[in-house]
Amino acid sequence: MVKLPDSELAERRGYHHGNLRGSLVEAARRLIAERGPAGFTLSDAAKLAGVSPAAPYRHFKDRQALLREVARQGFEELGERLGAAARAGGEDGFLSMGRAYLAFAREEPAFYAAMFNTGSADGPARPDDDPGFALLREAVGRKLGTSNPETMRLAALLVFGLTHGLASLAAPGSVAMPEGLVDPERALEIGVEALLRGLGPALKDCGQPV
Repeated sequence: MVKLPDSELAERRGYHHGNLRGSLVEAARRLIAERGPAGFTLSDAAKLAGVSPAAPYRHFKDRQALLREVARQGFEELGERLGAAARAGGEDGFLSMGRAYLAFAREEPAFYAAMFNTGSADGPARPDDDPGFALLREAVGRKLGTSNPETMRLAALLVFGLTHGLASLAAPGSVAMPEGLVDPERALEIGVEALLRGLGPALKDCGQPV
């Protein structure tokens, strides 16, 4: 019997279980959490997954493609969390969504980093393409009492920007966290309320319909 190298044995085991793609994504998540999105190679992911350096190319043409898949799965999970929060939050579901967003960034740092740091113009999603953003747009529209699509989109972008900024500042290990940001959820609640309360008058002052 011919003895196979350890890497080839690991590769065959991965294919036998039909689990190579998922194993590579999980390996990438671990490496992103440890080193950041730019801190590993496709070979590093293969080694951590226990397969040969050539194995990943059966599923991903390069490291960037693997990062995009991690990001895609991250957007998918975030969308599920935001949907659940919106349904549970009632009329003020957008605040529940904001808290869910902060929790996601805190609990899933690898997903979060991949989603917003792929370094590629052909990333997995822009806010307007994301189901979570669509939920936010509808929620702020209800809060403002408007069905104007431009107003809803602008309000959602502003709320998203505030939420994303606080989530990034409060993320584990963030060197940019300002002193005193001990309760980002409370800061978000105050900020969103102030933002939406002032948006209507600001738009009217600019001559834009609300």
